[in-house]
Amino acid sequence: MRQHSGIGVIDKAVAILDATAHAPVTLSELVDATGLPRATAHRLAVALEVHHLLSRDGDGRFVLGPRLGELAAALPDPLVAAAGAVLAWVRDESGESAQLYRRDGDVRVCIAAAERTSGLRTTVPLGARLPLTAGSGAQVLCAWLDETTLADLLPSATFSERVLAEVRRRGWAQSVAQREAGVASVSAPVRAPEKGEVIAAISISGPIERLGRAPGQRYAPILVAGARRLTTALAR
Repeated sequence: MRQHSGIGVIDKAVAILDATAHAPVTLSELVDATGLPRATAHRLAVALEVHHLLSRDGDGRFVLGPRLGELAAALPDPLVAAAGAVLAWVRDESGESAQLYRRDGDVRVCIAAAERTSGLRTTVPLGARLPLTAGSGAQVLCAWLDETTLADLLPSATFSERVLAEVRRRGWAQSVAQREAGVASVSAPVRAPEKGEVIAAISISGPIERLGRAPGQRYAPILVAGARRLTTALAR
C-alpha cells in the first residue's frame, strides 16, 4: 500500500517512480497507474528525467533512471559490497548475466548485477523492482517466507506451494518464460552467516534459446556455489 507524506509533490513523484518500477510505461499508462492528470504526470516525469531518476527506453517509454542505482550503491551495504566479486565469478562461470535480489515487501529489488560483456544480454537495471510472484528469484525469496506472508502472495503467483516445496528440497529454483517471454533464469538462496536465514537470491538470466527449458540441470551448481561464496564473504 502506498504511503502518503502529506507533501503532495513528493507523493506524486514517488507514485510515478512506483509506476515505472516493474516495466517501461507510456505516458498514458503512467496516468492510469497514478491517477494523476496527464499534464501533471508529464511535468513530474520530465522533471524526474532531468535528475536521471527516470529515463526513456528505445520506444520513448518511461523507465527507472540510473541515478537510483547510483544512490543505492553509495550506501554502505555489506551484502552489496561482497556481491561484486561473486557475481562476476557466476557470470564468468555461466556465461550469463548475474543478479542479486533482496525482498522489499511484495517486490524484489535488484541490488547488484554483473552483465555479459557481449552477445544477447538480459539486462536488469540496478534498483529495478520486480514482482515476487514470478521468476526463479521470486521463488527463492518466497520459498522460506512465513506462512501468513506467503498466503497473501500465492493467489497472484505463477508458481504454487508445491513448486516452493521443491525449491526448498533441492536448494535452487528455475523458471522459463515465467516473468518475461523468451527469458529463462536460475536462482539460489543466499543465507546470513550466523542464523542461516535467506537474505537474498542470486540469479542468472538469459534467452531460453541459450539456457534451454531445463536450465537448472546445467546452471544450478554454479548458483549454489555462488551463494555459498557470498555467505562466506559476509562472514569475514
